[in-house]
Amino acid sequence: MYRTHTCGELRLTNKGKEVTLAGWVQTVRKLGTAITFIDLRDRYGITQLLIGEDLTKQLEANPLGREFVLQATGTVNERSNKNANIPTGDIEIVVTSFKILNKSAIPPFTIQDDTDGGDDLRMKYRYLDLRRNAVKKNIELRYAVNRAARNYLHQNNFMDIETPFLIKSTPEGARDFVVPSRMNAGQFYALPQSPQTFKQLLMVSGYDRYYQIVKCFRDEDLRADRQPEFTQIDCEMAFVEQEDILNMFEGMIKSIFKDVKGIDYTETVQRMTWEDAMWNYGNDKPDIRFDMKVLNLKKPSTVYIDKQDNAALINGADFKVFDEAETVVAMAVPGCS
Repeated sequence: MYRTHTCGELRLTNKGKEVTLAGWVQTVRKLGTAITFIDLRDRYGITQLLIGEDLTKQLEANPLGREFVLQATGTVNERSNKNANIPTGDIEIVVTSFKILNKSAIPPFTIQDDTDGGDDLRMKYRYLDLRRNAVKKNIELRYAVNRAARNYLHQNNFMDIETPFLIKSTPEGARDFVVPSRMNAGQFYALPQSPQTFKQLLMVSGYDRYYQIVKCFRDEDLRADRQPEFTQIDCEMAFVEQEDILNMFEGMIKSIFKDVKGIDYTETVQRMTWEDAMWNYGNDKPDIRFDMKVLNLKKPSTVYIDKQDNAALINGADFKVFDEAETVVAMAVPGCS
C-alpha cells in the first residue's frame, strides 16, 4: 500500500503512531535552513509534514515543487502552532523518509479556492481544476444528493431500471442527437431526449414504481437553462393519484435535506398551481424568493392606490392601449420612483 492513512484522517488520538501518507504537494515552506514544512493534500484533506535537518540533504538533492506527488513516512506529532481552519490542524507528521512518486511542471494556475486562473485556462487544464477544494465540494454534494435520492426511492419500493440509449428517433420538443449505424449504412440511432420513451413499457408490464438518475440529450440552441446533455431524476408510479405523487416527492426533498445537509425540514412544502405561478411570477418554475410579483391591473382585487382598491383607474381609464388590452400587468417597486 502506498499509504496507511489519508491526508484528512489523522488526529491527536493518533499521536506517536507511525504512518505513511501519499498525496499532492500543496505548499512548501522553509524555516531557516534546518526545517521544511510541506502541506500534503489528497481528496480527504491536508496534513502538514515536517522535514527535519537529517533529511535536508536529500531534500536539496530532490527539491519539491507544487503538485509533486509525494509519499512520506513518519510519526504523528502534536503541532506547536495549531491551525484551527483544518480538521488535521492539531497534528503534523515528523517525516523519517519520503519518496517523490511523480514530478510536476509548474501549474498554470494556483490549485486553491481563490485561484488566479480564468475560466478558459481552468477548462483547458480541467484535471488541475478538479483538484481545487471548491470544485471537489460540488462533486461531493452532487454525489451525496444522488445517494440520498436513491436510498429514499429504494426504501419506497422504487426500482432503478436502465433503458437503452441507442433508440429510434421519436418526435419531441427538441432535435435529436443522432448516431450513424455502422452495420446499416444510411441509418441512424437517436440518443433519448428523456427516458420517458421506454418507461410506459415498464408501467404496462407491472413495474409500478421505477426511477432512473439518467442523462438526457437534446440538440437545441444553448440558453441560460439549456445544455446539450443534462441529468434528471425520472420517476413513475402506478395506481396513484395526484396527492400520492406530491406527498412522495415532497418526502424525498425533505429526506435529501436531512441526509445531505442535516436540515430537519418539518414545515409543509409550499404548493402552487400553474395559473398562480404564471399570474404572480410570469414563469412556470418561479424563484419564490423574488417578491416583486406581477400584478394583473385588469382584476379589481390587485390594484391598490392610496391603500384603496381602485381598479377603475385602469378599467375605463380612456386610455386606448389599456382599454383594448385583454390583460395589463405590472410590477410595483415601492420607494424607487
